[in-house]
Amino acid sequence: MYRRGKIALPSAETRFFSITTVYMESEEVFSGQYHAHPYGEINCVVQVDETAELEGMNGWRGAGWTSPGPGTHHYPRVRKGALVALFFLPAGRISYNATPDMKQPLSV
Repeated sequence: MYRRGKIALPSAETRFFSITTVYMESEEVFSGQYHAHPYGEINCVVQVDETAELEGMNGWRGAGWTSPGPGTHHYPRVRKGALVALFFLPAGRISYNATPDMKQPLSV
C-alpha cells in the first residue's frame, strides 16, 4: 500500500521546503515511482511496525533521518511492514525524468 499527501507547499513559513507525507506498507519489497531530487531531500522515517524498512541511498534503514544529495535518484521502497515518511524538498523540486540506468552524482 502506498499513500502520499502534500502537507505544505514551499513558503517563507517552511523555509521554502515543500513537505509531503507518505505511508508505505508491504511485507515483500514494494516500489514507488522512480524519481530524482534536483536540490536534494531531507527525510524523517517513522516506523509503524518496528520491523519496517525504507530503502534509501545507503541501503535499507528503519526509523531516522536521511538526506539524499542534489541530483540523486531512486525508487522509494519499503519492506517488512508499515512506515510513515516526511519528505522535505527544497523549493518543492522533484523530477520524474530520471531512470535507474543514470549515474548517481558524486557525494562529498
